[in-house]
Amino acid sequence: MRRTVFNEDHEAFRETLRAFIEAEVVPVHDEWLAAGQAPREFYYKLAELGLFGITVPEEYGGAGVDTHKFEAVQYEETARAGVSFGGSGVHVNLCLPYIKMLATEEQKKRYLPKFVSGEEMWAIAMTEPGTGSDLAGMKTTAKLDGTHYILNGAKTFITGGVHADRVIVCARTAAPTAEDRRHGISLIVVDTKSEGYSVGRKLDKLGMKTSDTAELAFVDVKVPVENLLGEENKGFHYLGHNLASERWGIAYGAYAQAKAAIRFTQQYAQERVAFGKPVATFQNTKFELAACKAEVDAAEAVIDRATEALDAGELTPAEAASAKLFCTEVAHRVIDRCLQLHGGYGYMNEYPIARLYADNRVNRIVGGTSEIMKTIIAKDMGL
Repeated sequence: MRRTVFNEDHEAFRETLRAFIEAEVVPVHDEWLAAGQAPREFYYKLAELGLFGITVPEEYGGAGVDTHKFEAVQYEETARAGVSFGGSGVHVNLCLPYIKMLATEEQKKRYLPKFVSGEEMWAIAMTEPGTGSDLAGMKTTAKLDGTHYILNGAKTFITGGVHADRVIVCARTAAPTAEDRRHGISLIVVDTKSEGYSVGRKLDKLGMKTSDTAELAFVDVKVPVENLLGEENKGFHYLGHNLASERWGIAYGAYAQAKAAIRFTQQYAQERVAFGKPVATFQNTKFELAACKAEVDAAEAVIDRATEALDAGELTPAEAASAKLFCTEVAHRVIDRCLQLHGGYGYMNEYPIARLYADNRVNRIVGGTSEIMKTIIAKDMGL
């Protein structure tokens, strides 16, 4: 079926991005995997390509394009090549929406030009040790002291945390109330060069090896009050506002990975000879790949519809949860079956299917687990 979600501009961007990946990423990606992160200087190349400023207004150095479709192309092309862009996705896909939505004019002038140029890389710190998805249970505090907040606490699972120059830290500026334990959370922009700010372990993950995921600690970190994003104590509301786009991104990435898995497996099956003939000639191989394609076709229809709704500002939290649940579960099944068709070689990290298998697993956890997605959908159904 013909897709209608992309136009000529998106396809021209796809060609440029594909050439960039082949020249700048594929030859060195194994080095990044061994190092456990993409090098900091790579982000300057992404900035030069214009990836950091696509949706940033022109007055702050961006292209001012109001769409998520260029982001969608990036998901597809990185998955197709079996590579990633390190922690840069957090910089653009998670942090930028908060800056655009909450920053004052003075803050935008201060933050966005360096954001677009890659001079300052951003991360966001929500999760704490022991709290997981229970953000209302966070214990990191930011106490007002004259012209500064005094920040104390710790965060974990912070993607982009090693290279980050600025971090949006979720912290308690007031105690929760008896009626609402979510009350009292604020979003504060922290300069990572601040005294008392430290990066702990760079975490050794199952997958997503090129993204620098770290633990962070804050000991009496002084943060100017002018670094508050939005209003005090409304942070939980702000976090919920961007969940639809975040979950759409996870869903799209999972769909793209599943589609790439079929491509890798079809190529492998046509080249691999067993019992005197290509594996692709076996009926089981044909049936398995056909079933996988049918599932990915369905996921494509779901994610294309969600993309159009997101661009139109109509994607509801429940619809985003449904898209994430469906696409991530499809990707889980498809990638697992594709790895099986590789046999023992599928378990070797030199093959992209093995890396996809590891990378994909987190999609059913981050942005809300599959179980939480089901809870959201059921609640929307009135159950």
